[in-house]
Amino acid sequence: MAPQPRDPSPTPEAETPRAGRVALVGRPNVGKSTLLNAALGQKLAIATPTPGTTRTCLLGVYASDEPPTQIAFIDTPGLHRPKSALGRVLREQAALGLEGSDAVVMMIEVPRGRGAGTISEQDAAVLELVQAAGRPTVLVINKVDLVRDKSRLLPLIDAVAAQLSPEAVVPVSALRGTNLDALLAELRALLPEGRLYDDGDDVLTDRPERFFVAELLREAAIAETRAEVPHGLACVIDTFEERGGLVRIEATIVVEKESHKGIVIGARGARLKAIGTAARGEMERLLERKVFLKLWVKVMPKWTANPAVARRLATEVEQP
Repeated sequence: MAPQPRDPSPTPEAETPRAGRVALVGRPNVGKSTLLNAALGQKLAIATPTPGTTRTCLLGVYASDEPPTQIAFIDTPGLHRPKSALGRVLREQAALGLEGSDAVVMMIEVPRGRGAGTISEQDAAVLELVQAAGRPTVLVINKVDLVRDKSRLLPLIDAVAAQLSPEAVVPVSALRGTNLDALLAELRALLPEGRLYDDGDDVLTDRPERFFVAELLREAAIAETRAEVPHGLACVIDTFEERGGLVRIEATIVVEKESHKGIVIGARGARLKAIGTAARGEMERLLERKVFLKLWVKVMPKWTANPAVARRLATEVEQP
């Protein structure tokens, strides 16, 4: 029998401050970053249709006064069975996010093209890590807005719940924001009393602006190159200087092959220009200042197979 949602209505106990860290885990492209952005009410994590977009843990803090709540969400890379050094780095990052959490959101989506009560191989790999972590877990089923017959969800819920024993099951649409309040109420109930940050602290994340600038550039590059390059593409910030109302940014887009370099640059530099235009617009929105952006493209052969380089390019924004 699948667990039922708690009654989220206010009680005297619910006014006690609660806070903690919640890891968002799931297979690639299941919607974890979209869920994070929806919970925060603003874009913090980049999100694309390309699996494997998230490469490192990202902290995003949800805060509310009614009832007093601080949830430090940890967005993690999509979990899968790694086939490269980069894949192993991403799995390590996801495991680190789990280790540092008080509770877990395991995210799956409505099955497509397979038995409704069957757990996919990728979801099974996620289950293994979540079970090993031993944290209180909420099972979140994403993209329910795409399902007309909600009874299709029940066999999948039962299949996962039989192995995981989640504290609650919450169907959501991260893209539309459906059922987010119910999810936040369930998570709050699992967190310890207290605060992570002092009253009055306006904490959203622990990452510097340079990190988000690199991520926005990578998002633009992925969007422009689509399925042609993304898994071997990384972005490094070479220069980040503030002068008056202008931010001067110089950055390098790293690829694995000469052919990929040509794809990123495009005919007469058209694609690189489009990447720069899209990225600069997002950077100016983030920084609330004008941005001068200069880009280079560099070939670093087989970097995804080199453990040390893969770790630097996946988790850092400085020149490796």
